[in-house]
Amino acid sequence: MTMQMNPYLSFAGNAAEALDFYRSVLGGELDVTRFGEFMPDAGDDADKVMHGQLTAASGHVLMASDVPAGMGEPPGNGTVCLSGDDVALRDHFAALSQGGEVTVALEKQMWGDEFGELVDRYGVRWMVDLTPPADA
Repeated sequence: MTMQMNPYLSFAGNAAEALDFYRSVLGGELDVTRFGEFMPDAGDDADKVMHGQLTAASGHVLMASDVPAGMGEPPGNGTVCLSGDDVALRDHFAALSQGGEVTVALEKQMWGDEFGELVDRYGVRWMVDLTPPADA
């Protein structure tokens, strides 16, 4: 038996835009279902994302949706962490930071990894941890 844990982000009407941006950074396939596809009386929410799933080129899955009107503000999204020894993480960090704010520069840390944090243009916090290759 296997289990998978996936981040699920909530947005206030711009989930489709955010998912398109994440696909441009991480690559992969994006599936989006809108409220209007299943709820004929969705009104102003018809074009909002009921469920979006990005299966990145790496195989990791990131899901997101918009919070429908009347449900209040979206909950805080917490933090998404990208980690591993793939140097492409440097490019992901740079791309995710465009239009956002780097809170910790991506640089070598005392534990030997390159680490950085940012808040992207959609208000989602990302941590990137690049470990040295095993043969280094």
